[in-house]
Amino acid sequence: MPVYIARKLAFFLLAVIAASIAIFLLIRGAGGNVAAIILGKDATAEAINALSQQYGLDRPMVVQYFDWIGNLLQGDLGRSFRTNEAVTDLVVSRLSISIPLCVSGLLLGLLIAIPAGTYSALNSDKPIGALIALLSQVGIAVPVFWAGILLSLLFGVRLGWLPTGGWTNWDTNFWGAVRSLVLPVISLGVILGASLTRYVRSAVLDVMNQDYVRTARATGMTRMKALLQVGLRNAALPIATVVGLQIAELIGGTVIIETVFSLPGLSRMILANVAAREVIVVQSTVMLIIIFVMFINLLVDLLYGALDPRVRLTR
Repeated sequence: MPVYIARKLAFFLLAVIAASIAIFLLIRGAGGNVAAIILGKDATAEAINALSQQYGLDRPMVVQYFDWIGNLLQGDLGRSFRTNEAVTDLVVSRLSISIPLCVSGLLLGLLIAIPAGTYSALNSDKPIGALIALLSQVGIAVPVFWAGILLSLLFGVRLGWLPTGGWTNWDTNFWGAVRSLVLPVISLGVILGASLTRYVRSAVLDVMNQDYVRTARATGMTRMKALLQVGLRNAALPIATVVGLQIAELIGGTVIIETVFSLPGLSRMILANVAAREVIVVQSTVMLIIIFVMFINLLVDLLYGALDPRVRLTR
């Protein structure tokens, strides 16, 4: 196990380094002359040069990259070129919206998928099992923004139970903030749950067809008891992998949901700063998100190795 962990950590570090180089080159390459963009078309060459020197944009790209990485490792994400605000403060102020949204959406998706997928697999030869499988396919086909609009029209416009958009700060009104997140969380959770239900169903069906489960059932166990006692561990392996991959899609879904419901979260901040050519804000924020996603995948790989000793020998 120590060798397996060391191998996965080395791969994680190499992947982070490769991602940082790719992000730096792509964003700097697409950003154009940042100083000229900030100052506008009427700016003089002297003013552009002065601003470039102030933010170190005139230095070689290699020097800029290592400065950025060095500061990042010390917790300094840089400062906005336009407002001079610390990127760390900008990110932290948005996390109070984006983290509850993502975590709650993921938990709701798991609460839907695990019982629904398991029940559907255990009753795959009955109409209720087929109906759950059909509903999960329908849920996968529905775009997350469309689910958000439909929920907003039903519970916000028609019934008037919940706000259709906007944000209330946690400090100002706790329950108002919770109400602001209900519809976005349901939108994310239901669509994610539909997708995960299909994977849970497939994993459970695969385990139930294995010889060791048939042997357990031959001893008199019910299907549920055989699954829980001898099949649960093997069924959890592919599900854990899929959940790790779905987290990346979940973060992508928050970009759309925060826009649909006018939530001032991290995703909307990135979009606004892309439009404003705030190179350092976009660069550092996207890097943080990539590190987070890679870290989740690292945890999934380690969990996979802990659950199945064969993986430690083959991967």
